[in-house]
Amino acid sequence: MTGERARTVWIGAGGALGSIALWWIAAATVLSAFQIPTPLEVVEVFHERGFGYYERVFSITLAESARGYVVGVVLALATAMLVLLVPILEPLVMQFAVITYCLPIVVLAPILITVHEIPEKGGLSPTAIDLAAVSVFFTTVVGAVLGFRAADRSTLDVVEVYGGSRFQQFRRVRLVSALPPLFSTLQIAAPAAFLGALLGEYFDRHLEIGVGPSLILSQNNRETALAWSLGIGCAVVSGLAYVVLGLVGRAIAPWSKGVAP
Repeated sequence: MTGERARTVWIGAGGALGSIALWWIAAATVLSAFQIPTPLEVVEVFHERGFGYYERVFSITLAESARGYVVGVVLALATAMLVLLVPILEPLVMQFAVITYCLPIVVLAPILITVHEIPEKGGLSPTAIDLAAVSVFFTTVVGAVLGFRAADRSTLDVVEVYGGSRFQQFRRVRLVSALPPLFSTLQIAAPAAFLGALLGEYFDRHLEIGVGPSLILSQNNRETALAWSLGIGCAVVSGLAYVVLGLVGRAIAPWSKGVAP
């Protein structure tokens, strides 16, 4: 481990420990009247519920977010490729992407719920999958287009001089140069997909198993420690997805960090 990386790890660990200490002190003193659980109470809930409970509820939400993530990213990349290959369509395509970003989820979710069938017991929510896909579409389109356009102009000219088409320019030059910013975009999209799926579950009251229904039950039963444990679990899952995609991006495109492939 290099000195810079070790320093980053120590700073992150110190920040995490400091945040936990501040949370504990505030929950035991000034925030005690607001039913804020202490870290110990949250750990006790984790222990009481057991790993199986969290595995069951998070597996549903993760499956929904993963499906929505794949669908949204594939559609976004196809859209970005269309903009590069057929530039005349760019205004129309980008306006459509902006519209998907501006759609209020509180309006879109009820429409999707009425369109889809009621989820089976233990099944996935189509509404959650759709909202996960919508949540990643705009940012991925913008990031992909900017990445594809970051290609070196002189290299593109060389491909054109040798008779290469726009598709060959895209495959041989633009795609390679776009990998570092593209993986950064995919990193941001992963937590967004999980949040979109979570919101879809929260609106789709027909779903029985998942993080969303569990949050609703903890809210109705005033189980604040359980709600906090679920919230912390969501943060951990989103953070892990972000870190894993970052590591994959470094492995596939090491030149983004100045390392020779």
